Amino acid sequence: MIWKSSGKQGLHHGPIEMRKFTNSPVLLITYKRIDTTRKVLDAIRKARPQKLYFASNAARPDIPEELHKVEAVRSLIKTVDWPCEIHTLFRSNHLSAKYSISSAIDWFFQQEEEGIILEDDCLPHASFFQFCDELLVRYRNDQRISMISGDNFQFGYKLNNDSYYFSNFNHVWGWASWRNRWQSDYDVEMQFWPLIRDEGKIKDWYGSNIIQDIFSDIFQKVYEGKIDTWDYQWNFCSRLSGRIAIMPNVNLISNIGFGPEATNTIEKNLMANIDIDFMDFPLKHPIGIFASTALDSRMYSGHKQNKLILRIKALVRKLIGK
Repeated sequence: MIWKSSGKQGLHHGPIEMRKFTNSPVLLITYKRIDTTRKVLDAIRKARPQKLYFASNAARPDIPEELHKVEAVRSLIKTVDWPCEIHTLFRSNHLSAKYSISSAIDWFFQQEEEGIILEDDCLPHASFFQFCDELLVRYRNDQRISMISGDNFQFGYKLNNDSYYFSNFNHVWGWASWRNRWQSDYDVEMQFWPLIRDEGKIKDWYGSNIIQDIFSDIFQKVYEGKIDTWDYQWNFCSRLSGRIAIMPNVNLISNIGFGPEATNTIEKNLMANIDIDFMDFPLKHPIGIFASTALDSRMYSGHKQNKLILRIKALVRKLIGK
């Protein structure tokens, strides 16, 4: 379904980069969370993309109350009030997250050469859109780059004053990419994982034993269907193709979806609702194109420490009865 909104162009106030409308088409992937979807759509409204793709999973047939939630989310498309070409994918049958999200991205890149992808719980800073716009153009023909992320999990730590760095990991709480990377690399079933696993090649991918252990376990569970997701496959496939990702040196996305309505991010942790920051322009580009193993190692070592901290806090709350 395609239709055009006839909303009037409004005035925006604030820093120059927050008045800049995105040049990129945007895909918004939704399901049943009306509150978070509304907030993300409001952020997209400020960027005023000329093309908006709105994908919606269907309600589960054995949970009747989901139908109302899904219909409420779908009705948000009627609130688009800026000049915009809208494409909708309203599923009639429920799909698991693994297939619903990955096939929505397939649908998007079947129609667009490049663009920005947001899920219904990934709230972007206004400067995220310009960040993606500029880097989609800069690295459009550089096949070393798999994607542009809006995520930074260094919690304020920086190696330098560059606007971004390169990473061996694809973080997808708000991201952008190109059709030729997605279509050539992505395999939702991870058919080559057994070969990588059995030949021990994952050791060649990651210099840290901690990271090797984390991802060996995750990839195996995803391959066996024990984790219903699509994103670890994207990370695996980009590594298989030898590509690296772009990470901003400030965090541009906050995941506001942790909680009981989520598919995977049910339990709150230190990654939930983290602050978003302002990206300065013009961008300061790194010298050279290579993954920062120092920042990658620091990030995943921090994840392990964060989990330990959360377990200690949970134990303390249990002991004091709170």
